[in-house]
Amino acid sequence: MSLTLAQRTQLRKRTAQEAAAVAPAALMDGATGYEVMLAKLQQDQFRLKQVQSQEGKAKLKAEMLPEYVPYVDGVLSAGQGAQDDVLTTLMVWRFDAGDFTGGLQVAEYVLKHGLLMPDRFNRTTGCLVAEEVATAALKAQKAGGTFPREILTETAALTEDQDMPDEARAKLILALGRATVEGITDELPGQPGQLQAGIDLLKRAIELHSSCGGKKDLERAERLLKKHTGAAG
Repeated sequence: MSLTLAQRTQLRKRTAQEAAAVAPAALMDGATGYEVMLAKLQQDQFRLKQVQSQEGKAKLKAEMLPEYVPYVDGVLSAGQGAQDDVLTTLMVWRFDAGDFTGGLQVAEYVLKHGLLMPDRFNRTTGCLVAEEVATAALKAQKAGGTFPREILTETAALTEDQDMPDEARAKLILALGRATVEGITDELPGQPGQLQAGIDLLKRAIELHSSCGGKKDLERAERLLKKHTGAAG
């Protein structure tokens, strides 16, 4: 379903009007725009089931997602917090496709209004948001790459008050701790307080889950802190 600019604008406006008319905690079922998007989502989910590769699924989601943008924008601009399985699913798809900024944009609305995830996800919304971002970050870091620190910081702030297993929160804090000390070496001390902030995060991750994998990171960070503190002294 490829929409023209006029159709996209019309869908966004109609969705905003319908979303504004549905009370918080009610269901979006029956709203025309929602029903159209739900039917499209089901068709696209069938297409995804034909792909075995997770990497292939992520690529296909990235190709599909632009067609849902008018709907998402409409809900985010005027929605009152009605339960919306299309929106929550698209939030996950954005994470899967590597669009973490877009995923968090939806997550802010979803968490603010307490929307539930469809049963197939088997996790609370806050836990899912934290783990989706943390898993992607840890994967990039393990491969020797980087992950945007601001994305991790925003995720931690959004999910700070959300209930989840300690192991899940530890993964997010570990990833943020690693991102915080990233780039600090024997020669480069980083910004004032940066290394200590990273150490505090790594300690917190280990406190929450002793097997989170951050002990070597902590040892390295503490060694660097001792070196740079000594040099400054």
